[in-house]
Amino acid sequence: MENLSRFKSLLFSLTSTKVIESNKLANRLIKTLLILIGLFLYTFNANALPSYARQTGMSCSACHFSFPELNSFGRQFKMNGYVLTGMTTIDSKDDSSQVTRLKLLSTLPLSVMVQSSFTHIAKDVEGTQNNSVAFPQQLSVFYAGQVTPHIGTFIQMTYDGHSFGMDNADIRYTNQGRLASKSLVYGLTLNNNPAVQDVWNTSPAWRFPSAGSDAAKNPAKSTIMENLGTQVAGLGAYTLFNNLLFAELTLYRSAQQGAANPADVTSTMAIKGVTPYWRFALQHQWSDNYFELGTFGIAPKFYSEGISGKMNKITDVGFDFQFERRLPIGAFTVHTSLINETEVRDTSNVDNIKLNFNSFKIDGNLYLKNGIGATLGYFNTSGSIDENVASANNKPDSNGFIAQLEYLPWYNTKFVLQYVAYNKFDGNKINYDSNGRSAANNNTLYLLVWLNF
Repeated sequence: MENLSRFKSLLFSLTSTKVIESNKLANRLIKTLLILIGLFLYTFNANALPSYARQTGMSCSACHFSFPELNSFGRQFKMNGYVLTGMTTIDSKDDSSQVTRLKLLSTLPLSVMVQSSFTHIAKDVEGTQNNSVAFPQQLSVFYAGQVTPHIGTFIQMTYDGHSFGMDNADIRYTNQGRLASKSLVYGLTLNNNPAVQDVWNTSPAWRFPSAGSDAAKNPAKSTIMENLGTQVAGLGAYTLFNNLLFAELTLYRSAQQGAANPADVTSTMAIKGVTPYWRFALQHQWSDNYFELGTFGIAPKFYSEGISGKMNKITDVGFDFQFERRLPIGAFTVHTSLINETEVRDTSNVDNIKLNFNSFKIDGNLYLKNGIGATLGYFNTSGSIDENVASANNKPDSNGFIAQLEYLPWYNTKFVLQYVAYNKFDGNKINYDSNGRSAANNNTLYLLVWLNF
């Protein structure tokens, strides 16, 4: 809009000069040229912003401390279905009832994300090349915005350097009402990744770090909730009462991308029936402070192979806490979560194997108004001996720190410097793989360029 204002001022000043007044043909030519230039500048300025910003007419900073982390307004925008609109819409109402029958955005709500990265691992991994470059690490197209006054979308299609397909997706229907004179938000969500619909940065889909390297060496085991993205489809209902109490129940069914549909004898980890996912949270904001305390979980039953026979039962129960404080210089946030996973694994033996696994994460962030941010995080996983963890003692115990510096010269552009330091990796600090490799050998330096437009 700044470019458009400059264009109007320039047009006014030029068309008011005596030179132009004395030459009508030149006046028309200059006006036409300036209009074309102005339209180009206006279009370029608009397309430089993500689709939600174009839809609402607000800066990215209205919803984010540092994307993708949401602030209070961003959480409300998502909870209410991505439908807040500040742009001109194409409207139509029923002649008899004056009910809105159409409220269509004047432009398609499209955005593009590009990530490119460099990764250095402290010690070369045998058989692979170190100092890897990913260009792109991810290239995504989003259809993200209002569809109707009550339906909004977050649909991401991604090319990750190997394949192209649907990434995260969340389609919502929302409405508002009153209950006992208190506000009530309620809605439905159709999504393909447990917790992608969550508005807090503590659940697996959105917690720190929001980006990492595929070239890095990662611990062998993680919770099932972290591994169901694009493998399921779920329909759920949620409500927020008095901007205080939140509750959600979503049921998921196998919908594996790149695999047989419907599931057949070639399938792996096909869900029997439907899998429940639940989320409860208590939130409160006062002055410049905000906190959230909640719980979430999922309980799938998988066939080991195909769609019959041996079955594994897994239950994840998580607890989370989030705190935010706005400061004169920016904002300070803390996120932490603990997930306890229990698994009953069906084997060929008479007795099933019972396993336990815990994942704990915590991070603190300081975001400055000049676009500089710093984050320090700690992670710790531990659990039962698991033959699927290919290490010296088959234990999934890993822990370490993640330090990150970031800079946003513009609200839709991020440069990231991240370092991951391991104290323990897959059960040991030293020689965890019986081949002399230590946990610290997997320490990772990661540089990322992240653009949204």
